[in-house]
Amino acid sequence: MPKTAQSEVAVLASAKHGLLYLSTNDWNLIVDKGARVSFRAGEKIVRSGEKTDGVHLLLEGTATVQLPARMKSPVIGPGEICGELSFLDELPASANVVASERVETLLLDRPTLYSLFELFPHLGSRFYRSLATNLSHRLRGSNRAGDGDSAGGM
Repeated sequence: MPKTAQSEVAVLASAKHGLLYLSTNDWNLIVDKGARVSFRAGEKIVRSGEKTDGVHLLLEGTATVQLPARMKSPVIGPGEICGELSFLDELPASANVVASERVETLLLDRPTLYSLFELFPHLGSRFYRSLATNLSHRLRGSNRAGDGDSAGGM
């Protein structure tokens, strides 16, 4: 595996609020099949009101999740995911995710993920379990007044 891919796997696998249940082999497949996308500071990674074509995993930089009902916008960083709610329900995104600085992401589009899940059903199971856990943490965090500034704690 090239050194860049190894470092990307390390970033994604070690994230505190990342996809916790994926194995090293899962990450290797995902990094191999994902497309790298760069965003400038201020550029939208996910646009509220628009459907996403997949999910973005942050590799470098931070982004702000602009939620309409929150005074303090959560910040996500390397190893964290965005666009997953729209990916799951195939409805328009409920928030903007804006690059706070230069951001590099790994884009996993729907067809790529679905083909990986067909070939490796256990990967799909671990991926969806990870998403469910992340969304549960975010929902519990949003129910607590004055929670921290990480999207993982929303």
